[in-house]
Amino acid sequence: LLFIHEVFEDLELLYPLIRFQEAGYRTVVAGPVNGEVYKGKHGYPYRAECSFEEIDPTEFCGLLIPGGWAPDKLRRDPKVLAITKHFADEGKLLAFICHAGWVPISAKVMRGVRCTAVPAIKDDLINAGALYEEAPVVVDRHFVSAQRPPDLPLFLPACLKVLQNSVGIQT
Repeated sequence: LLFIHEVFEDLELLYPLIRFQEAGYRTVVAGPVNGEVYKGKHGYPYRAECSFEEIDPTEFCGLLIPGGWAPDKLRRDPKVLAITKHFADEGKLLAFICHAGWVPISAKVMRGVRCTAVPAIKDDLINAGALYEEAPVVVDRHFVSAQRPPDLPLFLPACLKVLQNSVGIQT
C-alpha cells in the first residue's frame, strides 16, 4: 500500500511502486478520493486507485509513505493515521522517506523507533520520542526510513528485505 496526496515527491512514489511490482507484490496507491489525479512536486500526475476510506489494512503486508509536501496533508486525515498505526502495531513494513515521517509522528507510533528523515523534521521526530540517526537509511525491526530521493537505491532493498522476512516473497 502506498499513500498519495497533492505535491507528493514524484520519485519517492514511483520508484518504490515500480520496484515492488518488479518484486512480485500487488500494489495499491490510495488517496483521499478514489480515481482522483494528484500532481507530484515535480508535476508528474498519478491517479489514486482507491480512497483511504476503502482500505482494509489487514489485506496488505506493508505501507510506504512518500515524502514531498503531501505528508503534511496526509497526517491530518484520521483514516490515514489509523492505517499507519495498524502497520506499526502489527509489525508490518512501515516505510517512510523525506518528510513522510510526519505521518507516523501524528499516528503516535514513533516512540523508541530508530529512524532517519530529511533533517528539516529531525526535531519533530525527536520530540515524538524517536531515536533520530543521521544516515541515508535506517532499519529498525519493520520500520524503514530514508532521507531523500538519492537514498532510494538503498531504501528499496531494505524495504524488500523486511517484506521478504515477513511474507516470504523472494526478490
